[in-house]
Amino acid sequence: MDILKIKAVVFDCDGVMFDTALANRKYYDEVLQIFGKPRLNEEQFINIHMMTIRGAIEYLFPEMDDLSSVYDNLKNIGYKKFIKFMSMEKGLKELLIKLKDKGYIRGIATNRTNTMEKVLEDYGLEDYFEVVVTAAKVKKPKPDPEQLLLIMEKFKLKPDEIFFIGDSDYDQKAAVRAKVRFAAFKNPDLKAEFYLESMDDIAEIFQIN
Repeated sequence: MDILKIKAVVFDCDGVMFDTALANRKYYDEVLQIFGKPRLNEEQFINIHMMTIRGAIEYLFPEMDDLSSVYDNLKNIGYKKFIKFMSMEKGLKELLIKLKDKGYIRGIATNRTNTMEKVLEDYGLEDYFEVVVTAAKVKKPKPDPEQLLLIMEKFKLKPDEIFFIGDSDYDQKAAVRAKVRFAAFKNPDLKAEFYLESMDDIAEIFQIN
């Protein structure tokens, strides 16, 4: 990869910036319990990890034509109390500071909807990104490329000037459709240019470690 071409480093949130497995599992288990359903099994958990909240609820409650009661309960539950169960990836802040010092645009492309702002606030990351694109800001979330295309449009970037780091099939598909550079984070099963296990691996690629 010609590293000199890259101008923006874009992160997925869940599974890249944060280990959100425990938080997400607790969140969806609580709503399932309200409706007398069993807790998430592993297949369900893997699938909802990639989805928007709407997509996850439609997937978990396929027998219900009217999901309004589920969404009402979600509002009552809220996600904020689960943010404390998220674990920020070691070295994330340090990497973001180094990327800024080197002049890179730092971005987020996530299928989170209305919780990303609170996550950034709670973990002191509000000022660490030049652009944050959530599912709420686009018509079609990942695997659609719209989030990445919006970042390109905003900063007048070409596809090969974006380095997108994701951990799911949705991320991979969005990257392919947007024709951006893709790095797989802690997921060797994805097709990617790079396979990363830590923030240090990203720093090494950009020679800022």
